[in-house]
Amino acid sequence: MVMVTKVPPRPAPARRALRLLLATGLAAGSLVVAPGPAQAEDGKSGGTTLTVAVSQSIDSLSPFLAQKLTSTSIHRLAYEYLTNYDPKDAHTIPGLATSWKSSPDKLTWTYTIRKDSTWSDGQRATAEDAAWTFDKMMTDPDAATANGSFTANFAQVTAPDPETLVIRLKKPQATMTALDVPIVPKHVWEKVTDFSKFNNDKEFPIVGNGPFVITDFKVDQYVKLKPNKRFWRGAPKFDELVFKYYKDGDAAVAALQKGEVSFVPNLTPAQAAALKTQKNIKVNDAPGRRFYALATNPGAKARDGKAFGNGHKALLDPEVRKALFLAVDRATLVDKVFQGHAVEGEGYIPPRFGPYFWKPEGAQKRAYDPARAAQVLDAAGYRKNAAGKRLGKDGKPLDLRILCHATDPNDKAVGKYLQEWWGKLGIGLKVECLDSVSDPWAKGDYDLAFDGWSVNPDPDYVLSIHTCGTLPATPKDSGATDNFICDKEFDGLYAQQAVEYDAAKRADLVKRMQSRLYDTGYMNVMAYPNALEAYRTDQIRSITTMPEAAGNLWGQDGYWSWWSAVPTARAEDSGGGSSAGVVIGIGAAVVVVLGLGAFLGLRRRSTADDRE
Repeated sequence: MVMVTKVPPRPAPARRALRLLLATGLAAGSLVVAPGPAQAEDGKSGGTTLTVAVSQSIDSLSPFLAQKLTSTSIHRLAYEYLTNYDPKDAHTIPGLATSWKSSPDKLTWTYTIRKDSTWSDGQRATAEDAAWTFDKMMTDPDAATANGSFTANFAQVTAPDPETLVIRLKKPQATMTALDVPIVPKHVWEKVTDFSKFNNDKEFPIVGNGPFVITDFKVDQYVKLKPNKRFWRGAPKFDELVFKYYKDGDAAVAALQKGEVSFVPNLTPAQAAALKTQKNIKVNDAPGRRFYALATNPGAKARDGKAFGNGHKALLDPEVRKALFLAVDRATLVDKVFQGHAVEGEGYIPPRFGPYFWKPEGAQKRAYDPARAAQVLDAAGYRKNAAGKRLGKDGKPLDLRILCHATDPNDKAVGKYLQEWWGKLGIGLKVECLDSVSDPWAKGDYDLAFDGWSVNPDPDYVLSIHTCGTLPATPKDSGATDNFICDKEFDGLYAQQAVEYDAAKRADLVKRMQSRLYDTGYMNVMAYPNALEAYRTDQIRSITTMPEAAGNLWGQDGYWSWWSAVPTARAEDSGGGSSAGVVIGIGAAVVVVLGLGAFLGLRRRSTADDRE
């Protein structure tokens, strides 16, 4: 039996006690910035606005469809999940559910739903909302596009009363305390007739029960949110939160310097270096939860067996994939492209997630070796002609294409290195940079692509997107697959880890899955980039990193950064902010001021068209 006790919202006396504690200088915390005047988005005094610059388009405001990081990050703010992750160390904590338990056979899970969660339109959030959300995903394939892997094993979901949710499984499922699914209000969503087309972007404000309410949206311009005054954990401190779209990263940095935005994620090393010298700007450089990879088209196909797309046939040969990856110098990419703000990539799960982190050893490891790469191609029958061009089995020169995100400078820089390295092998490479790679990717119209996903504390989701079951049903349908990979051995391991509750045994299975993915050569993880981001200290007084030590602000596993952020102008407000920081309503995670100098404590694709 698994039990988690309810964590109540922090009462006002605790805030007063915190002020006393901070005044004595005895508390310690995660991240603090120097004081200064806060400004609204238009630069005028008045209400405080926290503006976040983003470069990724919103794919959908429907929680049933959204997979990109910006979209899912917004949904974490607008809707509660059954459980959440502690900002200190990412262990599971209560969300909409205050506690949970399983039957001895692990086939029935019972969740106690909190009584103090209210939808932003005033109606109470109940177990019936959660049951309806999951049941809709189970019965309507169009509602399972984004998160269907979580409910595929559900047999039945019921709500015997408003405070009780019961989920009966077909077989044990290890993710039952990590169901990263936004719970939606039944009384609103039961009116939707076609979940494949409903993007939830026509009527505002959007009803939710998270810390923020979505109030407005303009495609590739902005998403605006207001504090949810009914939020059970307490309302956010800023009067408005805006995600503002910038196609160009330099323009976003310039806006930060002018005070037009409060925060900019995904900085280049050059941008971060320049911002470190700027007044009222703090740069956060911490290990990230992402991986950055090369993905090859394994022959796009649907579950009905029909192939589609125009991927290069040579990439179906594992020897070609092996040779290409042997000719990628990860150390140079970390040094020259990321300028040291990354770690060399190997396994699929970043080192931040220690129990699941895997790296190849011995003969399995594919170290940079261009001479061996040439030998592999020669031995496989891909010879050079008199002009030095490598020829395919059809006698034509091997010329490949790679999808590149126009808004990601890393893609362009890495693309130039690949052209050089692979060119020495006699292989041509065309770098195709697009504002959105989603359409050609979904159609299978690519040879290779720059890929990257943010990983959650539970790695199930990013593993599931490489299973056969996530392929589209037919070539005309959309699926949850990342790269059309369908490997029976990988699927077998995925099925085993999904039902394994022993932490050590499950971690071993996850590592074996990464080993298999590495050996197939469909994915080449090149780097684990740091979270390189910056914010204005004259707008944001204090904010919570995740994890508490060496943590990021953008793309967290939860809503902690934007919910906890305290505007500088509201240092002494009566709404719960303190002159020194903010207390997270979990345990004793505290953010405090350490003098005027600030101390910076040392997760589905993020800069791509991606998910968490």
